[in-house]
Amino acid sequence: MKTSTANFSLLDNLKCSNCAATYSAFEMQTLSHCCGLPLEATYDLQAKLSRSVLSGREATMWRYRELLPVMQQEHIVSLGEGFTPLLRLQNLASRIGLSKLLLKDEGQNPTGSFKARGLSMAISKAKEFGVEGCIVPTAGNAGVAMAAYCARAGMKAIVVMPRHTPDAFKEECYWYGAEVILVDGLINDCAAKAAALNTNGKLLDVSTLKEPYRLEGKKTMGYEIAEQLNWDLPDVILYPAGGGTGLIGIWKAFQEMKSLGWLAKDIKLPRMIAVQAASCQPLVETFYGRQPNAKQYAGKPTIANGLAVPRPIGEQMMLRVLQQSGGTAIGIADQEMINGLRDLGKYEGLFVAPEGAALWVATQKLLQAGMLDADESILLLNTGNGQKYMSNIAGMSAD
Repeated sequence: MKTSTANFSLLDNLKCSNCAATYSAFEMQTLSHCCGLPLEATYDLQAKLSRSVLSGREATMWRYRELLPVMQQEHIVSLGEGFTPLLRLQNLASRIGLSKLLLKDEGQNPTGSFKARGLSMAISKAKEFGVEGCIVPTAGNAGVAMAAYCARAGMKAIVVMPRHTPDAFKEECYWYGAEVILVDGLINDCAAKAAALNTNGKLLDVSTLKEPYRLEGKKTMGYEIAEQLNWDLPDVILYPAGGGTGLIGIWKAFQEMKSLGWLAKDIKLPRMIAVQAASCQPLVETFYGRQPNAKQYAGKPTIANGLAVPRPIGEQMMLRVLQQSGGTAIGIADQEMINGLRDLGKYEGLFVAPEGAALWVATQKLLQAGMLDADESILLLNTGNGQKYMSNIAGMSAD
């Protein structure tokens, strides 16, 4: 299989994110057997692959196909995801004295969020492996994306989400033909329910980082940022980290591009800043040493559903990114997110997800604390469309 399709993908193998033990990329894999932790796809980065191959290709994430894990084009399940715009927030930047503030708007993806990238990739690989159906515990957007791509692929879809999830997410899953199971609690409770529903293992569990390929879809944000900035990079990237797949994936993309020679050898990689909800900030607590890890962390709901991930399986991987990049982590309160929503709407004409609004608030706080410099290039990564959160923010107003 690998030999006959080598011209399409440079996929090599999978490695344990903890001990680097290798696993075959040509068999269906979930977590590593050695450590019970996420697997990462590796590629033949010694191959002579020039950036020039991108010339004339479609403006979707699949333009980077050699560095993605799908081996044969007919298995790609796509709705046109990726290559979202990189917008300059000049009005907000001038209000606080920043020289360059950018926002990558993932809300313009199919299904309205960055989850389209990861689920397009995961469902494509599931199709390639002959999987008949998938299940996912979700805070909202991942369930919507999985339902859409399973519908596109002709697969069964079961979505397990918290009962308090906004109706917009539930309704979209229903319209895509998914079976929706509602659970009292947060996403960790949904994960337990999903496991109970799938004891026979007939469905592929595409939970965050429990299979290797959602990460590969999310990493394309890193490739796009570099390409859209003419192969330069911002000084700082702020990312709303719940499960953290995108944070990990963007950093993985930067490392791959350096190995390929797509980035200058002496380029300084961005400081990666993880932004969480103050009511559910396990990474913040671990990063600052207030707990050994998030395994016993108890979070609370937040208007930013995607940040309500109290015990992320990728915690160790996220911490590694923050440490390697010289970054940090910060928690933002729900009311502060509302204030951020107002600012982005009023001054930039953008109605973003609360997760995205949290980044603008974090930028101001970090600038005031001296952790950002006004002359740095700062990029915010908005993960979704604000329209889906209307029931969450109804009745709330900015200070």
